[in-house]
Amino acid sequence: MLTANELRMKWHAITRNRQNILYGLSLAVLLFLLKWLELRFLIIHHAMEIYIGMVAVIFTALGVWLSLKLARPKVQTVIVEKPVPVSAPATFSMNTVELDRLGLSGRELEVLQLMADGLSNQEIAGRLFVSLNTIKTHASRVFEKLDVKRRTQAVEKAKRLSIIP
Repeated sequence: MLTANELRMKWHAITRNRQNILYGLSLAVLLFLLKWLELRFLIIHHAMEIYIGMVAVIFTALGVWLSLKLARPKVQTVIVEKPVPVSAPATFSMNTVELDRLGLSGRELEVLQLMADGLSNQEIAGRLFVSLNTIKTHASRVFEKLDVKRRTQAVEKAKRLSIIP
């Protein structure tokens, strides 16, 4: 809080500089008035450009809004869960006629069955206690005898021919 002596000193400084303060305030008012008149003059003489600029801003905003509306995807992904009835596995009977016609050996049939179970060549080799190259050889012979190029095709064709369950 200011003491009475400090307040007197500040008042004395204000009264001493009263002419400077009034001069500064009058200049500020004059500058404000000139700027206001300049703005009025600018609006009156350049009204057409101002209106065109406002229309351009409005159309730009409308274009941005419309592009955001149109770019939004209309397709909605819906996930539907339905129970799938699984029938009890029927008893499997191997088609020995097709097996003999294709000429698949027992080991090739075993490799084909393990392929159908989803095992990789490395896993089949580990399960049958043979090398990886041996499994690759058996697999290529199975592909050749079934006249297919991929494992999935071989499994699908063998199931269709009732060679594997």
